[in-house]
Amino acid sequence: MRTKNATAQAGASALLFAALGDQTRLKLLARLSEEGPMSIAALTAGSSVTRQAVAKHLRVLEAVRLVHCGRRGRESRWELDRRRLEDARRYLGLISQQWDGALARLRSFVEDGSPR
Repeated sequence: MRTKNATAQAGASALLFAALGDQTRLKLLARLSEEGPMSIAALTAGSSVTRQAVAKHLRVLEAVRLVHCGRRGRESRWELDRRRLEDARRYLGLISQQWDGALARLRSFVEDGSPR
C-alpha cells in the first residue's frame, strides 16, 4: 500500500515530467543550464518564439520549481534550479530499480518456472 508521502511525490513528479514534456521548455532549460541566468529578452533572441510565449513557458517551469526569477537591477533574470532536476533524476532512478526487480522476477519465473 502506498503512503501519502509516496502518493504526493508521484503527483509532484507527474507535474514535473509534464512540464519537461514540451520541446520549447526543454530548450529554455538547456539555454539556462549552458548560459546561466537570462532575461526573457535574451531567451527570445534568435528564436521564433515570442516573449509572451517564453514568459508563459517560464511560468510553467516556475510552478514546478525548475526555474526561479530574480532581479538584477531593473532586469528580471530567470535561473535554472538544478536541485529540482536532481529530484527528477532520483525519481527516475527509483523507477529504474523497480523495473530491474520486476524484470529479474520475470526472468526467474520464465527460466526456473518459479517466482522469487
